[in-house]
Amino acid sequence: MPFFEDLPSLQPQEFEYFKDLLYRQLEELLARAEKTVAELIRNGELSADIVDQASSDIDRDYTLRICDRESRLIKKIKTALLKIEEGAFGICESCEEQIGIERLKARPVTAYCIRCKTQMEAFEKVSGM
Repeated sequence: MPFFEDLPSLQPQEFEYFKDLLYRQLEELLARAEKTVAELIRNGELSADIVDQASSDIDRDYTLRICDRESRLIKKIKTALLKIEEGAFGICESCEEQIGIERLKARPVTAYCIRCKTQMEAFEKVSGM
């Protein structure tokens, strides 16, 4: 059971809001993934025309990249839901301070406050990572 009183800027109804939002996003992503897999299986047959086959390969690669991105988002959503259950949702993994409510509304799967994320991105830019 989460300890809401330990997180002064998030109220119990806000935890419920994010929990519902994240579950809806998760359901949508899982349904889309199931549909995409079925479509890939259905369209997996080889074409006799080399140009058609090349076009199909490009489409399949593009779809797989999107699936990979959505798979990572699914993992982030599951992590955020676990944090809600543990009472750790909305806490920056770097500085351990409260993540602003507006940032959580914009990106509910975020693990970092805007200050820490900005610093991380600046470091990545400078270091070429």
